Amino acid sequence: MEKKLTIENYQKIVDDWIRTVGVRYFSELTNLAQLTEEVGEVARIMSRVYGEQSFKTSDESSDLADELADVLFVVTCIANQTGIDLTEAIRKNLDKKTRRDRERHKNNPRLGDSDSDMA
Repeated sequence: MEKKLTIENYQKIVDDWIRTVGVRYFSELTNLAQLTEEVGEVARIMSRVYGEQSFKTSDESSDLADELADVLFVVTCIANQTGIDLTEAIRKNLDKKTRRDRERHKNNPRLGDSDSDMA
């Protein structure tokens, strides 16, 4: 049976991959540029699939899941090289959002009760 992939496990897997296959981490600034590039690829797909942009021939092999995974990979690299425990950071961030937004979104009339945005 395959081990469940957790954020903690993923950080270790990425670190191991970088040190073996990738040789070493790119600099933090290079990884920031890589992250920007990957987010741009996500934006390109989103604008064509969910927005008004039309597809180009070069877009035919676009895969949103793969591009999102690329974003996660680079974010994980940045976390690893700057000593951030993403599991703890995510817990703290969700707690912050919950405290800050507990009533805010419920009371936003523009959000309504529609589930159509999730389809």
